[in-house]
Amino acid sequence: MDVPPLALYVHLPWCVRKCPYCDFNSHTAGSSAPKTRYIDALLADLDREAERAMARPLISIFLGGGTPSLFSPDEIGTLLDGIAERFKLADDIEITMEANPGTIECGDPLGYKQAGVNRLSIGAQSFSAESLRKLGRIHTVDDIARAVNEAHKAGFSNINLDVMFALPGQDVAGALKDLQSAALLAPAHLSWYQLTLEPNTVFHARPPEGLPDDDLSFEIQTEGQALLAALGYEQYEVSAYARDGLRCRHNLNYWCFGDYLAVGAGAHGKFSDESGIWRYAKVANPLMYMESVERPGPGVEMAALDEPERVFEFMLNALRLTDGFDQSLFVERTGLPATRLNERLAVASEKQLIEEVSGGFWRVTGLGQRFLNDLQGEFLP
Repeated sequence: MDVPPLALYVHLPWCVRKCPYCDFNSHTAGSSAPKTRYIDALLADLDREAERAMARPLISIFLGGGTPSLFSPDEIGTLLDGIAERFKLADDIEITMEANPGTIECGDPLGYKQAGVNRLSIGAQSFSAESLRKLGRIHTVDDIARAVNEAHKAGFSNINLDVMFALPGQDVAGALKDLQSAALLAPAHLSWYQLTLEPNTVFHARPPEGLPDDDLSFEIQTEGQALLAALGYEQYEVSAYARDGLRCRHNLNYWCFGDYLAVGAGAHGKFSDESGIWRYAKVANPLMYMESVERPGPGVEMAALDEPERVFEFMLNALRLTDGFDQSLFVERTGLPATRLNERLAVASEKQLIEEVSGGFWRVTGLGQRFLNDLQGEFLP
């Protein structure tokens, strides 16, 4: 088994307000968040994580949340400088920071650029004031344009916009208008994904009225995909669209079963070594996370992935890629023979959910894309 590329995920867990659809590990704190102590804890955690790098350079860093832009540029700079002191960095490293529109949540794009961030991911979600209200967002439509324009002025050429569809009361025309509004701001990348009612969220407990049914959601999706292609955005994953080849390197590493180290409350990591493939997760509560890092000791428990888990986790991610995947990548990343996939690929192919394009290279069909959960289920342990 070859040692795969290595990325780093950093979780910054605080938000101004928790959105009713969000199932991420985020916590409302605002100005009362203990940010200095948290940065110190991240740096101490990074000391432990550096041992797992095995001299590999980081190809990407992703600052996720929560709302990372609640941290000041100076605080982000301290964090990124600390990472550079502990790890080798690829010459063309991608460093993404999530931000929300609005002066409270994204006040200084130039400062973040100077701190070392070179890719900004802005949570627009919708360009409809009514949809933003229903989603519990605290920014306005004007805030989105202001944030993107300021990011462009600051020198960001790689900007992602998060936009959702199948929103309460939304029809095809409304969804397409959102995409057209997003494209007018000229982001290099769009993450366009369907609103889902995740467990342990307000929306799951109390679903909003007017959610599109499955047929309307599928119509929105197909019409939106056609519009994005016409606007010059190439789809390369279920919900990811890029211009000029600016695909998200960090997420591609996930989808291709690469390795990624993780620091921060609730952060999940995966790494490979000569003894196997390992997963781990950090303590989810921010206070308990800081306390766990401040204590001496290993700080995290490792869980080895057995062969059936390797098969499923590789396929769970690779099947999201619209380009398809080669079984040689499966061998390289899992350490298992390609034959471990043959029987299940044959079953899925017989159901017309996947097709072999050339020897050992597979691509999900249109039917498989529509029923992706069923296709992924074919590879469950």
